[in-house]
Amino acid sequence: MNKNDEFELDITDLSDEGTGIGKKDGFVYFVKDAVPGDHVLAAATKLKKNYGFARIVKVLRASPDRVQAPCLIARQCGGCQLQQMSYEAQLRFKEKKVYNNLLRIGEVPEDALKAVFEPIVGMENPFRYRNKAQFPVAEDKSGNIIMGFYAGRTHAVIPCEDCLLGAPENKLILETIRHFMLENHIRPYNEVTGKGLVRHVLIRKGFSSGELMVCLVINGEKLPQQEKLVEALCKLPFKNVSIKSISLSINTERTNVIMGRKIVNLYGPGYIEDTIGDVRFRISPLSFYQVNPVQTEKMYGAALEFADLHGTENIYDLYCGIGTISLFMSKKAKHVYGVEIVPDAIRDAKQNASINGITNADFSVGAAEEVLPAFYEAQKKKAVEAREKIDVISVDPPRKGCDEACLEAIVGIAPEKIVYVSCDSATLARDIKYLRAHGYDLKKVRPVDNFPETVHVETVALLHRI
Repeated sequence: MNKNDEFELDITDLSDEGTGIGKKDGFVYFVKDAVPGDHVLAAATKLKKNYGFARIVKVLRASPDRVQAPCLIARQCGGCQLQQMSYEAQLRFKEKKVYNNLLRIGEVPEDALKAVFEPIVGMENPFRYRNKAQFPVAEDKSGNIIMGFYAGRTHAVIPCEDCLLGAPENKLILETIRHFMLENHIRPYNEVTGKGLVRHVLIRKGFSSGELMVCLVINGEKLPQQEKLVEALCKLPFKNVSIKSISLSINTERTNVIMGRKIVNLYGPGYIEDTIGDVRFRISPLSFYQVNPVQTEKMYGAALEFADLHGTENIYDLYCGIGTISLFMSKKAKHVYGVEIVPDAIRDAKQNASINGITNADFSVGAAEEVLPAFYEAQKKKAVEAREKIDVISVDPPRKGCDEACLEAIVGIAPEKIVYVSCDSATLARDIKYLRAHGYDLKKVRPVDNFPETVHVETVALLHRI
């Protein structure tokens, strides 16, 4: 087989990255945009010793799970890896992914896993769920201003002003900004030359509040005629929503980091608000906030359900972000201690506690793998009767999972329950393997589809001390 050679292939499986897998003459091929059950005419694009990559030339026989992707640029953009699959098939794929990781990486015995594994929680409508979008701004080859998304593994911008995962208001906002830039001769930032002014447009929407935020990331200290942009955005004829905050993020560095550290407020209070359940959150341009509020409520509801609080528990909430899980649990706990390494997130968490009138949640800045071991060591030096009992530890770590020092401290503190919220089921499985080997039993697992049309899946797990 040589590069560009064409051949027929049956797609039998899907990789964790959402790439179709087929085997021919003992050789495994990974085929982008293929669906299990497809029979395709493929062309080799890259060949390794034992496997290769290929592209679809033609779908000769479509899988029963194949659908027409509603987005016309889904294959170019790469942001939605699964739009060509029915939503039911997407959910099966994600459920299987979590299950297999716990089985193989976590080494949870299959009988035990079947007993605790719950069906995935999907969405009624798997589109228009994102409350945040970041659009890079660039020029095409003809010098036209374009806004959209980076093509997979590149910094080439694919024009797209109406992503079907995002809020419908985004399109009109982007059109207004592009018109303003043309009218005032403002050019997009060029990553190669470092010239140009507008780098990105950040748009956030409060789904429950109907409040919109617009933040332009610029390669400078000021936007020419910025008062005209504010006026144009505030006049947009939206129904049941309104622009509450317009700001600039100053980023003059030659970097791939999108947001700058300095925010210049142009209009409004500098934030929007939104609610998840009965907790209100204040969201600034730099705040971390879950992008799918509908599923986030289900996910944090699962965490609260699993914790099974009775008002007497002390809780440590590690990697707490802006305090979402902490504030959810504080309503039914004695006291919650939130820990997060990002100072701005802790500032937001304290503010969110204040605006909700919550007084039994304290937040501190620090790395979970440092703060928790320090707490554990301090506890060991105290007399037994003086030690503070921690009943529940909640963790919501980044994709890399929990640091081993953090896991060691959790085991040393010995809470009755551990509630683990995970955005990567492979590292969740690795950490569950450690915890099961150190005195904890896996009691519940519930996958939650926070990111329909993509390969990502969240999982909530409960462990009890044996």
